[in-house]
Amino acid sequence: MPSVRLFDLDIAAVTFDTAVERLSRAALRRDGHARVVVTPNVDHLTRLDKAPEFRERYGKAEFIFADGMPVVWASRVLGKPLPERVTGADLFVALCRQAQRQKWRVLLLGGMPGTESRLLDGFARFFPGMDIEIVAPSMRFDPYGAEGESFAEKAREHEADLIFLCVGMPKQENWALHYAPTLPGGIVLCVGAAMEFAIGLQRRAPKWMQRIGMEWLWRLASNPRRLWRRYLVDDTRFLALCWRQWRNQRGSAATP
Repeated sequence: MPSVRLFDLDIAAVTFDTAVERLSRAALRRDGHARVVVTPNVDHLTRLDKAPEFRERYGKAEFIFADGMPVVWASRVLGKPLPERVTGADLFVALCRQAQRQKWRVLLLGGMPGTESRLLDGFARFFPGMDIEIVAPSMRFDPYGAEGESFAEKAREHEADLIFLCVGMPKQENWALHYAPTLPGGIVLCVGAAMEFAIGLQRRAPKWMQRIGMEWLWRLASNPRRLWRRYLVDDTRFLALCWRQWRNQRGSAATP
């Protein structure tokens, strides 16, 4: 896929429809490893900047899509325009619908311990007929520990076409990048809270707020105690990342 180099990542420069089409093809491949999908937003980029080794691993994902209008706007200001954002929440819904139509085998890691039945009821309501198995990990889930290995074994036995990881960054990315080479095929999506929006456990921001890049404000208002520091303190570092990217690009252009 065409991509642009931004914030030390090769971000796919494709439309949402093209992303879904490419992922749908990748889901059916069986060539001895799964493809990892990550969707960096402003919060991810600021956290990656503070963890260079993790950023290097993260950058090895086969599919990297920009989640968030600020990232798209920054790409345009910096002269490396992305056509549109491709969010994990939107990919989750689109691929669940593909799974319904094409009878894919789906495996999901996420939710609170003991909530599998309630989550399955939610999927049955919103995506009836989808073949999905859910594993709700413990609160101490370690992607490299016994639970992580157990989930990998289940993924191999299940021969899943589509694996959703909804356990938050960096646990979901660490599991995906560690175990994807050991899976027979399919795709592994690191999608955080996308499941909660898709099956009605949380209400997503209205479309108009998504379009103008204010989805973060909706989420902040919905859960200020948990998210205030992320959005009002940590994510302001994104401006510094944009400045550094612009400065580096000018320096490269000036080098004979």
